[in-house]
Amino acid sequence: MTTDKAFENLIYTYTRAQAIEDGVLIDITADAQVHGFKVHTVVTDNLYHRYIEVPSGLDRSFGQSSAGRLHDLLTLAMFAARASKGTDRVYFKISFLMEPGRTETVQVIAHIGPGDDGVIPVLTIMLPEDD
Repeated sequence: MTTDKAFENLIYTYTRAQAIEDGVLIDITADAQVHGFKVHTVVTDNLYHRYIEVPSGLDRSFGQSSAGRLHDLLTLAMFAARASKGTDRVYFKISFLMEPGRTETVQVIAHIGPGDDGVIPVLTIMLPEDD
């Protein structure tokens, strides 16, 4: 049992590992590493299901794939991260084709902070409402 005062009134915790297991966070670490990220990386399920997954009606003839949309997201996240030093979060905008002839531009947050162990840094990419 811990005697740490920080946990004295703790009622419930929900770990990052539990969120990944539950599908609330989606592990994209392998894809992120290809783009130069060196830390464990996830996107929120809201961001993934609304924008990374290709909307119905947009087949391959529109040049859309989940892999391509994730590539675009990670590329812009890396540009934003490299452009801002000394902060734990960056904001950037990205446009997604949502249906033929209609794009949607959304603001995205990339936040780096401690993982479940409180030491090793992890990256979470999310929409503002997921923060």
